[in-house]
Amino acid sequence: MTSLGFSLSQARLAFSGQWLFDGLSATFAPGSWTGLLGRSGSGKSSLLRMIADLPIPDTHALTLTTSDQRPLAGRLAWMAQQDQLLPWRKVIDNVLLGPALRGRPTAAQRQRAMTLLDEVGLSDKAEQWPKTLSGGQRQRVALARTLFEDAPVVLMDEPFSAVDAITRLELHELAARLLAGRTVLLVTHDPLEALRLSDRILILSDQPASLSDFEVPGGQRPRALDAPDVQRMQSQLVARLHSAPHTNNEGST
Repeated sequence: MTSLGFSLSQARLAFSGQWLFDGLSATFAPGSWTGLLGRSGSGKSSLLRMIADLPIPDTHALTLTTSDQRPLAGRLAWMAQQDQLLPWRKVIDNVLLGPALRGRPTAAQRQRAMTLLDEVGLSDKAEQWPKTLSGGQRQRVALARTLFEDAPVVLMDEPFSAVDAITRLELHELAARLLAGRTVLLVTHDPLEALRLSDRILILSDQPASLSDFEVPGGQRPRALDAPDVQRMQSQLVARLHSAPHTNNEGST
């Protein structure tokens, strides 16, 4: 898989007649991880949905360009906060949801799904129903389903926020390893998570909102919790987020 970078420009979003942001631009380097943080209501998840061309109820527009000048559509995968596993499909069939929607999964695709389940440590759960899994296991299945699409760009909307702290750290390790080489844009409310996983952090703040960079220490993902740079920058990042103006747009995240 060839790494793919992309840029957005002239991104604008209005909620209830009020501009959340107007004229946003950003560039995402091929193979990089970017964390996107901001207060609730700043429009983080809406911006992610705009990039993915998913429906949102508000007035919006943006321009996307890619590093190879081809459309981004069809070359990105989405991982949401909730695992969104279908309860009537067994674990392996949830991983195979994409090819099932496009037609009948082949034997080769089924084998690839089994390989991915093995990589996330759940090959022994392939024929079980989602209701038998823990929250962390369900998110591992969701990660395998995301990986199955083999997309060069992955958009992640708080995918680790619904699990306990220890499981979250384990998922950081897994995601960093399995998504290596892909261009990842991660929306999160957790400054430490952003610092552990991101090559770059963007903060969405003010109103109408603007994007500002926060410098991230170098090193291999995920960064150690006790790394001095991580601990120091966590305090700085929290202070930046705390000083950002508060918005009251409860319908937009």
